Amino acid sequence: MESLKMIEDWPVDTAAVAVVRGADGALLGTHGPQQHRFQLASVTKPLTAYAALVAVEEGVFELDDPAGPDGSTVRHLLAHTSGLAFDENRVMAAPGTRRLYSNAGFDVLAATLAEAAGIPFAQYAAEAVFQPLGMTATAIEATHRTPAGAGGTSTAADLARFAAELMAPRLLHPSTVLAATREVAFPGLSGVLPGYGHQKPNDWGLGFEIRAHKSPHWTGALSSPATFGHFGQSGTFLWVDPEAGVACVALADRNFGPWAAEVWPVLTDAVLTELRG
Repeated sequence: MESLKMIEDWPVDTAAVAVVRGADGALLGTHGPQQHRFQLASVTKPLTAYAALVAVEEGVFELDDPAGPDGSTVRHLLAHTSGLAFDENRVMAAPGTRRLYSNAGFDVLAATLAEAAGIPFAQYAAEAVFQPLGMTATAIEATHRTPAGAGGTSTAADLARFAAELMAPRLLHPSTVLAATREVAFPGLSGVLPGYGHQKPNDWGLGFEIRAHKSPHWTGALSSPATFGHFGQSGTFLWVDPEAGVACVALADRNFGPWAAEVWPVLTDAVLTELRG
């Protein structure tokens, strides 16, 4: 895909991108070093969420089991509505009343899963998600300050496999993935989308941001409202556009900033335009 070559002009030392087709998970195009390991930052959260959803289907715990602050559940933690602060275990609001994006909430989620499963969360995620999908270069680093929220490392090749799973699930029942990525959890809540300011509403599923009609946004003007995914402060993103039937992964080695806000939507629109012919 010619559109992918534009990452050569990004103001970064190293970048890699991959585009995946939803129907069969086939790679439609790649550019850059597909096996280079990048820090994922918050693109870790969809991986953590997927492990949690596997745990739900396996009966390790349930979405409405208590977890986190008083009155909060696994579902609240996944949807950033537990009331926990961004990066500390401090309650800022009653569960279900505000969309407070929280690294701390995802670490509480991982700790809850680990206690219920009887094994460390990083091990559970590897055995339940990474190994079955062949994501051999992916890990959640327990030494990171917020491991389950932002401590992942991976490659474009591995995240392309994960994107294919999101579009044609094998590890989870399709209805579970649909509910997590297409249905707004606790609809109507507003909140801050990191890097893009206050959004009203600030729609999220379970571990996945739902684009809806947010503006400004890190995806493109051509992205459908059904687009879901995540971006990371390390210069990374993964989106899936169900209406276009494709997903895109882009990883870089420069922290998010104005450069990313400028080039990411351009790349997204170029990819969608090229695929539409």
